[in-house]
Amino acid sequence: MATTATDETTIEQFREGIRGTLIRPDDAEYDDTRTIYNGMIDKHPGLIVQCANVGDVIVAVNFARENDFDTAIRSGGHSGPGLSLVDDGLVIDLSEMTGIRVDPDERTVRVEPGCTWGDVDYATHAFGLATVSGVISTTGVSGLTLGGGHGYLTRKYGLTIDNLLSADVVLADGRLVHASEDENPDLFWALRGGGGNFGVVVSFEYELHPVDTVTAGPLFWPIEELETTMRWYREWLPQAPEDVYAFYLVAEVPGDPFPPEIHGEKVCGLMWCCLGSEEQTEEMFQTARDVAEPLFEHVGEMPYPALQSMFDDLYPPGEQWYWKGDFVRELFDEAIEVHKRHAEMPTPKSTMHLYPIDGAAHDVGSDETAWNARDANWSMVIVGVDPDPENDGKIIKWARDYWHDLHPHTVGGSYINFMMEEGKDRIQATYGDNYERLREVKAEYDPDNFFHVNQNIEPAN
Repeated sequence: MATTATDETTIEQFREGIRGTLIRPDDAEYDDTRTIYNGMIDKHPGLIVQCANVGDVIVAVNFARENDFDTAIRSGGHSGPGLSLVDDGLVIDLSEMTGIRVDPDERTVRVEPGCTWGDVDYATHAFGLATVSGVISTTGVSGLTLGGGHGYLTRKYGLTIDNLLSADVVLADGRLVHASEDENPDLFWALRGGGGNFGVVVSFEYELHPVDTVTAGPLFWPIEELETTMRWYREWLPQAPEDVYAFYLVAEVPGDPFPPEIHGEKVCGLMWCCLGSEEQTEEMFQTARDVAEPLFEHVGEMPYPALQSMFDDLYPPGEQWYWKGDFVRELFDEAIEVHKRHAEMPTPKSTMHLYPIDGAAHDVGSDETAWNARDANWSMVIVGVDPDPENDGKIIKWARDYWHDLHPHTVGGSYINFMMEEGKDRIQATYGDNYERLREVKAEYDPDNFFHVNQNIEPAN
């Protein structure tokens, strides 16, 4: 960033033109503000603007464009590769924009981009309603939604983007536009899975569903049962009622809240979320118990927000994270052998999850939204996690080796929120037949690729 007197004058004019806060490297709050969820990320922006409202976002976009700043957009700050920050450039920080309005009669909620899913769950649960989100409540709504979004309600109600009704977007030229099926439909199509490539979304409108109390919790088997249980799971899950959700996991049992006698045990297992009747739910649980005797089980009724926040304490902000992901259509025998081979976690919090993306998510065509993997059954993530930076090399190597050996048995692309910075080929593989259309929409709404600090889609020529 330049430091001439003229530049200082321009920056001061920028500061005076916003209602929010402009933060610079010498400011006391700078280090806290540039810290995000993944402690492995250590970027140093030249400016951070904490926007108070949509007007601030428009001013910030115009300032960055006119002064040639690389620009990153931050909402919840959960970007694994740290794409919510940028060295030397401008960060448009939306975390102070946290308004929520629930319409219980229409079963909709309008959400500002600084909200976390915990904020949304709290607001909607008061009316016995919810929409589809992830599995950690501190995740921001913006990044999860724009990447596609999947979670405990996906088999019943689809992806997060399948529940997105509209969005308000500040474009690269500073205009504010509305995107829906009826207004700027090409932009609306691209926002549903295309990431942060097309503008700054300043308002999301979601459809809500009657979700109040769920039957949920973990079931662990000894790791020696991985082959038996994963073979069963691959056949059972696609045939299970859509009211039943269970992601498969490979992990090491952490400390509290689990009983001391199983701390440190290597396990495979399921994380349940069931919306159906007590009889249906118990039948599903018993089917899993009959496959192999559980080492541990703690399943019961709970408010949906309690399930959504269950992993928050286990995975607090500031730890070291390294992601690798892929879409999975079938769990081949060869893939199960790979899972067995890599099931020795490098650190207690490292894990592998297979998140179901079938059921209602299959009811939408692959060309109806930017998300292309409508024929995949799982979104897999391999994640190395540890609080100690000294273990970075260990968790990175484990995740890469595990992924490398599994990749030939997958669809090829990945949920973009489970990718580090992995290059153009991976992005193109993720969007498949939708990639060229995304490039055309990008050329229409951001022809100069102003929004490029993301899983970037270059505009068509």
